[in-house]
Amino acid sequence: MTNSNEPIYVTKPVLPPLEEFLPYLQQIWDSKILTNGGPFHQQLEQALCDYLGVKHISLFTNGTIGLVTALQALRINGEVITTPYSFAATAHSLLWNGIKPVFVDIDPDTLNLDPARIEAAITPSTTAILAVHVYGHPCDVDAIQKIADNYNLKVIYDAAHAFGVQYHSGSVLNHGDLSVLSFHATKVFNTFEGGAIVSPDAKTKLRIDHLKNFGFVDEVTVVAPGINGKMSEFNAALGMLQLKGIDHALQQRKIIDARYRQAFAGVEGIRCFSAVNEDVANFAYFPILVQPGYMQSRDELYHKLREHNVIARRYFYPLISDFPMYRTLPSAAHTNLPVAKRVAEQVICLPIYPDLTFSLVDFIVSLIAR
Repeated sequence: MTNSNEPIYVTKPVLPPLEEFLPYLQQIWDSKILTNGGPFHQQLEQALCDYLGVKHISLFTNGTIGLVTALQALRINGEVITTPYSFAATAHSLLWNGIKPVFVDIDPDTLNLDPARIEAAITPSTTAILAVHVYGHPCDVDAIQKIADNYNLKVIYDAAHAFGVQYHSGSVLNHGDLSVLSFHATKVFNTFEGGAIVSPDAKTKLRIDHLKNFGFVDEVTVVAPGINGKMSEFNAALGMLQLKGIDHALQQRKIIDARYRQAFAGVEGIRCFSAVNEDVANFAYFPILVQPGYMQSRDELYHKLREHNVIARRYFYPLISDFPMYRTLPSAAHTNLPVAKRVAEQVICLPIYPDLTFSLVDFIVSLIAR
C-alpha cells in the first residue's frame, strides 16, 4: 500500500446512526422549543454532571464563548499568565476581554504551562492564570494552585481537550476556579458545535447563566452586559445521544493509541508522549515529536505524509505568541519561550479517531518508520 485512496484526516467526527437521532428531532418539532434552556438543554447539563463527576455545568454554543464568559464571570482584568502552546482561542479570549496575555514557557515533558516559570512573570497587574490541559494531559494543578493562592490569583483551565480525564481520583475539571470544555466536531465528545463551563458552586453557575443570556434574570431585569452564548436544543439533543456511545469511543481511541506506541518504540528520533499525570486519559490526540536522529525534518515528514493522503496536523505551530496581534509583547520573545519554540518546530499530531482501522494505522506507521 503506497497511498491511501481517500484522505486520512487527523480526526473524524463521531456521529450516531441518523435514525437514532430522528426521535430526538421529533420531540423538538413537537415541543417547538428550539433554544433558551429547553428540556434537552436541562437534561444534558445534568447528564454531563453525572458522567464527568462535577457539580455544576453551564452549556454554551461553543468553547470560545465559554472562555470569554469565564473571564467575565470571574471579573478578570489587567494581565493574565498563559501558554503560547495552544489553539488561538485561548489567548484570543483574553484580547476580547481587554486583558493583556503574558506568555510563559511550557514544561518539556507535559507541554503544559511550566509552574516553575510562572512566579517570575507575576506583576502587580496579574489577576489570573489561564492554563491549558494540552492534548488532554492534566497540568500540574497542585503547583499552579499553590502559586495562585500565594498571590491571590484566579485559575481558569482551558479544558477543551480534557473531556472525561481523571486526575487525583476525580475529574480534572474540578480544579481551578473554572474549567472550560469544547464540544466542537473535532473533540472526543461533540455536539456538532458546543462547549461548557464547569463551576464549583451554584452561585457561580447562576452568574455564568446570566452572562450567557444577555445578562437577563427575568423579563425586565438585566444584571450584566451578557452575550448570547446559549446552546440550542438541537445540539443538546445530539449530546444526549452522543453520551450513550462515549465509553466505546474512548476505548477505541485507547486501542489505537497503544498500537501507535508499540510501533514507534524502536524508531530513532520519534518521541511519543507517555500518559503522565492522569488516572484516566481520553486519547484525544496522538502527538509525536520529530527530533534529531530522525532521517527527515518535521516539515519534510509532514509533507511526505500529505503526499500519501495522510492529513496530519502541526498542533501547535506556529505558537500563539508568533501571531501578529501577540508577537510584539515582551513575553512573546523566543528567548522567553525556548521549549515552546522547539516543540512547535518538532510536533506532528497523527490521525486518531474511533473508526480508524488497524490497516490505516499500520500504513501511517510505515510511512514514518521506513
